[in-house]
Amino acid sequence: MNKRLVVIIAAISIFLTGCMFPSEDRAGNEIAYEDQIENVQSAVDQYQENTGGLLPIKTVENDTPVYRKYQIDFSMLKPRFMPDLPGNAYENGGVFQYTLLNVEEDPTVYVFDLRVAETIRSLQIRIQANRGIPFKEQIGDNMYTVDFSKLGYEEDPAIKSPYTGNELPLVARGDGTIYVDYITDLYQLTQDRDMSSLQNEEDLRPILFEDSSVVPAYSVPYYVGDDGEIKYGKEDAGS
Repeated sequence: MNKRLVVIIAAISIFLTGCMFPSEDRAGNEIAYEDQIENVQSAVDQYQENTGGLLPIKTVENDTPVYRKYQIDFSMLKPRFMPDLPGNAYENGGVFQYTLLNVEEDPTVYVFDLRVAETIRSLQIRIQANRGIPFKEQIGDNMYTVDFSKLGYEEDPAIKSPYTGNELPLVARGDGTIYVDYITDLYQLTQDRDMSSLQNEEDLRPILFEDSSVVPAYSVPYYVGDDGEIKYGKEDAGS
C-alpha cells in the first residue's frame, strides 16, 4: 500500500472518530449528573441574588409548555457565576437543556433530554411527507395511537423512560402533535398509592420526577378521573 493512501486512510479514521460524539468519547454528556445540576443551581441562586430577583432565562413564546418555558441562558451565568458550562449541557455539546421550575417561589434547576425532541422531529418529518398523521385508535380525549407502519417504520419508535426504564410509546393529539406517553410510568409509580388521594391533583406529572432532575418536557398533563383511572389532560401552556 503506498504511503499516500495510508495517510488518507489515517486521516479519515481520525475524522470518523471525532464524529462519534456523543456515543463514545463523550458518552458522559448523556447523563444528568447531580453534581453538575447542583453547580448550575448555585450559579442561578447567585445570579438571582445579585440582580435583585431576576432569572437567567431565555426568551421563548408565552405558550411554551411549562417544562420547557424557563430555559437557562448560560451566557448570563458565565464566567461571573460559573467558570465552565456543565459538560452535559446542550450549549457545551451535551444532550440536555437546563431549565427552571417553580420560578415564582423557589426557582429550581432541572433538565430535559433533547434526544427526545430529535426523535419527535424525525417522526414529524415523516408525517409531513405522508401528508398527514395515520391515527390508529383513540386512547383518550383527543389522544390517539399512531400507525407507524404507514409512516415507513418496521418497529414502533419508543423512548426509554428516565424514571422506570420502561420503553414508552409516542402518541398524538388530534391536531397531529406528538408526545411521549408516560401513563405506564405513572401507573407503576402510583401502584402503592391511594388513587382517590390524587383526584384533586390537576397534573400528575410531578410524581414522575420526585426522585429525578429530568422533567417530561414532551408530554401532556395527566389526572385521575372519577373512576380512579389515569386520564390524559389538555396540553399545558407555561405558567
